Amino acid sequence: MKGFRYISLILLLIANSACQQQTTQPDVNTPAHVPDKTAEVNMRLGIEHIREGNNEIALKKLKRALQIDPYYPEAHSVLGLLFQRLGENKLAEDHLKKAVELRPDLSSALNNYGQFLCSQGRAEEGAAMFLRAVENPLNASPELAFTNAGLCAFGNGDMETAETQFRNALQRNPRVVQALLPMAEISYQQENYLSARGYLQRYLSYAKHTPQSLWLGIRIERELGDRDALSSYELLLRANYPDSNEVMLLNE
Repeated sequence: MKGFRYISLILLLIANSACQQQTTQPDVNTPAHVPDKTAEVNMRLGIEHIREGNNEIALKKLKRALQIDPYYPEAHSVLGLLFQRLGENKLAEDHLKKAVELRPDLSSALNNYGQFLCSQGRAEEGAAMFLRAVENPLNASPELAFTNAGLCAFGNGDMETAETQFRNALQRNPRVVQALLPMAEISYQQENYLSARGYLQRYLSYAKHTPQSLWLGIRIERELGDRDALSSYELLLRANYPDSNEVMLLNE
């Protein structure tokens, strides 16, 4: 099932930089790198431009941040994600890997590098990054790494591992929508149609319909025989996403 995306931690927890500036290479055992103030401003601007879709300006800001402070792990991580978005995978990996080297305990960097590795078909390496993020005692959101580990396994057809990781994520945060929709798909594939409906309804409590969620709802209600729900899903899919692949599947 297409349409599931990894959670990229582009909204990073940035260390306070009011006390000092540091541009020399830090000891990896240091709790946090304190970035140069100007570098931090440029990185924040880069993130804002990524949000707005201004990738060219974002690239300039992030490169400027690293010109000022080349040992700024968060900036390396965000720049890596931007290069990945731009299809520059070699540069993306260079920066994502550098972020992890500079701060081995930075969960956002581990997560971002892990999702990149999984997107390149390197599932075992990606899973290792997610495991490191989960085991990091400083990680305040382990459910995100669990979810990405589940998505990585799901994308590689390992449904058993995917289900385990999604359950781990949902035990920690029942509102992780990126875990709820694939859990509905897994339940559907297991022919647990009531469970699939339940996960889809939970997903819709926190997120809007997508072509993928509507198509899944159609398939679930076909099995459960709820004609009203089936018609509703079909109408929504045709009305809101008339040019989607899911409508083509519906028409077949």
